[in-house]
Amino acid sequence: MPKALVLAGTRSGCGKTSVALGLMRALTRRGVVVQPFKAGPDFIDPGLHAAASGRVSHNLDTWMLPEPALRAGFARYAAGADVAIVEGVMGLFDGCSGAGEAGSSAHLAKLLGLPVLLVVDAASQARSAAAVVLGFARFDPDLALAGVLLNRVASSRHEALLRQALQSLPDAPLLGCLPRAEGLGLSSRHLGLVTAEDCANEQGGLEARLEALADWVEAAVDIPALLASLPEISLSDFGLPPAEPETQASTADSAPPTRPARPVRPVRIGLARDRAFCFVYAENLRLLEAAGAELVPFSPLTDAGLPENLDGLYLPGGYPELSAAELAANAPMLAAVRAFCASNRPVWAECGGFMYLQRSLIDAQGLEHELCGVFPGRAVMRQKRAALGYRQARTLAPGPLGPVGTVLRGHEFHYSELEPGVLPGNDGVQPAFALTAVDGAAHLDGAALGNVIGGYFHAHLASNPEAAQAFVMACRAARDQE
Repeated sequence: MPKALVLAGTRSGCGKTSVALGLMRALTRRGVVVQPFKAGPDFIDPGLHAAASGRVSHNLDTWMLPEPALRAGFARYAAGADVAIVEGVMGLFDGCSGAGEAGSSAHLAKLLGLPVLLVVDAASQARSAAAVVLGFARFDPDLALAGVLLNRVASSRHEALLRQALQSLPDAPLLGCLPRAEGLGLSSRHLGLVTAEDCANEQGGLEARLEALADWVEAAVDIPALLASLPEISLSDFGLPPAEPETQASTADSAPPTRPARPVRPVRIGLARDRAFCFVYAENLRLLEAAGAELVPFSPLTDAGLPENLDGLYLPGGYPELSAAELAANAPMLAAVRAFCASNRPVWAECGGFMYLQRSLIDAQGLEHELCGVFPGRAVMRQKRAALGYRQARTLAPGPLGPVGTVLRGHEFHYSELEPGVLPGNDGVQPAFALTAVDGAAHLDGAALGNVIGGYFHAHLASNPEAAQAFVMACRAARDQE
């Protein structure tokens, strides 16, 4: 039974990711097995979690996922760990809207029955910090607060004032004061923090950053006391089906032997994975594998062609705009992907992968880069964000994700916009998804052509596992027709 907590903040930018990474690494180097999770539809933080803890981080989201899938996913990955740490999203109570808790870290903590460790930015305040903490502690009486960490503490005098102020709040114990250390923070860019892949290439490297963050946390937080204060979580209460026990029938009672079933060869799905295509939910990959897929990673940046004997392609999102020149220069890969899409084998492309299938991409400097040309549009980078938010998607064309009307939940987040174009032979292109935001606003997204479907929409397959099964079945059907 692992111990567990949700590490949340009072707002975005209060330092919770730095604290989460430092705590994960500090525990891991003490020999504690840490299972990380991330609240909300985030791809970058989970990669950093994995680097800090040595274990794959998984997304948990109360809007995208049905509650049974959410609880079962937590139990599946927390099993075998000593401590599960769920990094929150935005501020503790921020979610889909100002009127409800769906999508918030607080909602997630309550559904999982986990206490919250609250990170508060204490810069430029003293007794006022106590008022902030008191408000967070009392806002939702059903939420358990494990304690408070004050960040960006300027001096020993500042710390003494803060400790005096919080002495009057017995229900919100102060577990540490973290000194101001802006140089430890990770770099950011237009979609959030720099990815783990790119952090490794920065001066000093990601490992040095993580070690420094761990030192920072350990110097300010009594980690043994923190662990002792956390409850143990009984995973048997989370609805995860138990593994079937292995049985050995006695020879006296056994039935006559039967011919073993012919093994079904897994379908081989090529998975784009490199620094340009690194935004993918780990649970999506598990569900595809559970449906019978063998995922075969490849790099559109550096590989000269696709892996052999593929039955389908999955092109997830990422940062193709930062590597557009390299992608455009890899003409053999562009030709291989173009030919694969024309072969009627299933292809699913999300956001950055969808941009890769366009005729071209115009980067932030205005330079145009010719890409696959499967779809006739141009992806144009803008200075301002083009879309951000939860989306419910309904497919508009039959395809590899299922029949018309297949419903999925996920999100959109991108700075590029698609300018439609015209190419000979692409008359059959039609919109892929009807998207609905949480406020009811609706718009069309993506493109479908034959067995190729793509869009800016990022789907979480745990919202509808039948879509994962449909994609694998479509790959198998295309293989069997050859």
